[in-house]
Amino acid sequence: MAQDHIRYDILAQEALRGVVKKVLTEVSRTGLPGDHHFFISFMTQAPGVRLSQKLLGQYENEMTIVLQNQFWDLKVSETGFEVGLSFDGINELLFIPYSAIKGFFDPSVQFGLQFEVADAKSGPRAVTTDDELADAEPDAAEAADDAEDKPEATGEKVVSLDSFRKK
Repeated sequence: MAQDHIRYDILAQEALRGVVKKVLTEVSRTGLPGDHHFFISFMTQAPGVRLSQKLLGQYENEMTIVLQNQFWDLKVSETGFEVGLSFDGINELLFIPYSAIKGFFDPSVQFGLQFEVADAKSGPRAVTTDDELADAEPDAAEAADDAEDKPEATGEKVVSLDSFRKK
């Protein structure tokens, strides 16, 4: 088989990340329409991710956030998005580069995307301290090809989608 010098796999991933960017941009302007809401999974150690040390301690490798009823200050940039969320009653501001996103799912219409993410250990660590958060710039690192997702036994938490549903 001929070698793919164009790298269609990377081009397709970038185009699909563009879908996420476009959707989040629209939501940042007009809010969530109808019953739409999003589950966004991302690698917490990926280059450019900004979250508190507390959250990084709880979600050492991967985290899923839900944008539905209680989120604020959604700001979308060329490299990623920033959003305010509450965890155990504590307000947090996260920055997630598109290159760190592993999955995007809108259960209201059964639409989902999965992405390959670069091995976080090969690049700079996520920014975690409050001082670093004040000074950090989003990293525009692109996802590397052939990344493998191998869960580690380091306290990674799996959360059921049912735990996010209204009761």
